[in-house]
Amino acid sequence: MKKLSRFARRFGLGRAIGLVLLIAFLALRYWDPIAVQELRLRSFDFYQVLQPRSADFHPVVIVDVDEASLKRYGQWPWPRTLVADLVTRLTELGSAGIAFDVLFAEPDRTSPAVIAKSYPGLDEATRKRLTALPSNDDVFADAIRRSRVVLGQSGEGLPQESEKELGLTGFVTLGNDPKPYLVTFPALLGNIPALEKAAAGRGLFSFRPDRDGIVRRAPLAMNAAGRLVPALSTELLRVALNRSSPVVRADEGGIYSIGIPGYELPTDGKGQVWIYYGRHDRGRYVSAKDVLEGRVAPDRFAQRLVLVGTSAIGLLDLKTTPIDGAMPGVEVHAQVLEAALTRNFLRNPYWTTLVEMSVAVSVGIAIIVLAPLVSALTLLVVGAAGVGAMVMASWMSFAQEGLLIDATFPLMSSLAIYAALVFVNYVREQNDRKYIRTTFKQYLSPTLVEQLAKSRERVVLGGEDRVMTVMFSDVRGFTAISELYKDDPQGLTHLMNRLLTPLSMAIQARRGTIDKYMGDAIMAFWNAPLDDPQHEVNACDAALDMLDRLETLNRERAEEAQANGQRFIPIKIGIGLNTGRCVVGNMGSDMRMQYTVLGDAVNLASRIEGQTKPYGVSILVGARTTEALRDRYALLELDCITVKGKTEPETIYTVLGGADVVATPEFKTLDRAVGRFLALYRSQDWKAALQALSACRGGSGRFAMDQFADLYADRIEIFQQNPPGPEWNGVFALQTK
Repeated sequence: MKKLSRFARRFGLGRAIGLVLLIAFLALRYWDPIAVQELRLRSFDFYQVLQPRSADFHPVVIVDVDEASLKRYGQWPWPRTLVADLVTRLTELGSAGIAFDVLFAEPDRTSPAVIAKSYPGLDEATRKRLTALPSNDDVFADAIRRSRVVLGQSGEGLPQESEKELGLTGFVTLGNDPKPYLVTFPALLGNIPALEKAAAGRGLFSFRPDRDGIVRRAPLAMNAAGRLVPALSTELLRVALNRSSPVVRADEGGIYSIGIPGYELPTDGKGQVWIYYGRHDRGRYVSAKDVLEGRVAPDRFAQRLVLVGTSAIGLLDLKTTPIDGAMPGVEVHAQVLEAALTRNFLRNPYWTTLVEMSVAVSVGIAIIVLAPLVSALTLLVVGAAGVGAMVMASWMSFAQEGLLIDATFPLMSSLAIYAALVFVNYVREQNDRKYIRTTFKQYLSPTLVEQLAKSRERVVLGGEDRVMTVMFSDVRGFTAISELYKDDPQGLTHLMNRLLTPLSMAIQARRGTIDKYMGDAIMAFWNAPLDDPQHEVNACDAALDMLDRLETLNRERAEEAQANGQRFIPIKIGIGLNTGRCVVGNMGSDMRMQYTVLGDAVNLASRIEGQTKPYGVSILVGARTTEALRDRYALLELDCITVKGKTEPETIYTVLGGADVVATPEFKTLDRAVGRFLALYRSQDWKAALQALSACRGGSGRFAMDQFADLYADRIEIFQQNPPGPEWNGVFALQTK
């Protein structure tokens, strides 16, 4: 028992799951449900699309009852005398054999005797002369008798009462009875007896598409209404080559070949061949109109097989093939004949299933064995190489040998096993991270614990250099709010938590990292530890969201205060944003570290936030941050300042909203007013600047700029008494932090 337990631990859960999956996939391939079949067939279709059968020479000519022919001679069916002329003309041109991909199941309604009966007003002499004329069907039968013609039959529809009168081609069967294995049709619909007797052969032109409606395989013989019937293509070959009865060979596994003496073709168990399609080529076609009117080169039909059919859309003889969504059915027969004459069919013998399952087993076991022993990257490279080898081998088998070996099944099973092992490793890694969090969360910060769980090697002193956006947020008038809770410190704590929670959620929802809480203040940054190409935009969105969430909180507090009869003081915050190069990383000592950010841009963000109160705005943004925000946010330039301790000036802006605010008349008016004022202010036109400043007043909500106007009015009053001088560049030096 101990040995078994030790073996189980060594074998591993992942390997066990992989082995179970492999066995399940082998069972799935043996069962071969529809979904697996269709995936396999689609891959074979893709190969044909990539490399169709080359067909520079067409031994089969299609006489096409096309739109031009129908326009010239009228709708189908034509009078049989016209079809007889067509057969006679093709015979004179030297065709080796003619097959009709159409059915003549009823007598011709345009025969003279039929017309005589249809017109009761005819005089008796004319009626007798018409009745004495041969019928159109007899004329057609005579033309058929003088040529080598194969008439088409159909396996669709209801059985005919006259089936016993149909002409049938005899078969030679070797081995088992082939009928149980053949493609079966419920009926055998043929032509009128006079035509059946005159024809040199008869063949079934019906196809049985796959479930998705695509014709991939063509039966060379079929079981129609319990009778063994050759396919139209098989019978045309027999008649053209003047051979005796076709031969069907079958054993316990089904049919394995069908052909004519000296021309045997291997088939699948149902007597079908995989059609290797060439591209649709109008060079195979000759219009029936051109044949009847003698506009065809004398050698066009010499010793060629001829198929008479239609490409006219209105006659609805269109088939879906792997390389063409709508190919005329007569061309499918032509493709079968071309492939047969060149022996260029595709093959999918029974043993290919064993090859596919063997490959799946080999690759699956390799993945199961290697997965716990090598790195994920190595396994991925090895797996990709194995997949590439499978696909390449499958393709080469098709391209060089016409052999269809499915790569999708071993590929699917291998990917499933690989995914299962990756998932098991992921679960194991998550459990390891959970253990680390549980072990260290008591004495390390949550940020450091997460880093330790994800990548222990990153937990070192020092940091990395990044361009980042830093945010500082602080509550204004916190002292007044604190006085409301001087007898209820727990209430103040609850209020701060109630405030910091939605503000933190707004930051984190925009990919921000919260550095620390400092009483009622928040410090956060963007573009670390994860890369964030839109860090300026995300920081600005977070700031606007914080203000929206704060408004919601203040409404809730106002309603609560009114209900409880308490005094209400709304919470206001100031937010400062600045972008610049910083150092971010785990900083501290060997005993305690914190993931934080340092740099001049951080200090400037803090100083900018401190100016939100004197300028009377909720958000202030540094110049570099605004470079990524222009045309996307309602930005107002407020001033150009130097903070205490720095000499480089910084242009500061406020953000009043997003693109929806930019389009509002209120913002456009305010933007023009502030811009005009700043231009006059920086040109030291104090009187005009004060007049322009009055246009900035009177707004409400986020458009309220009265405090901004008061600040500049006081500053202008000082400048009027102590002018800054002609060299002044408009920069105001702050005296406090």
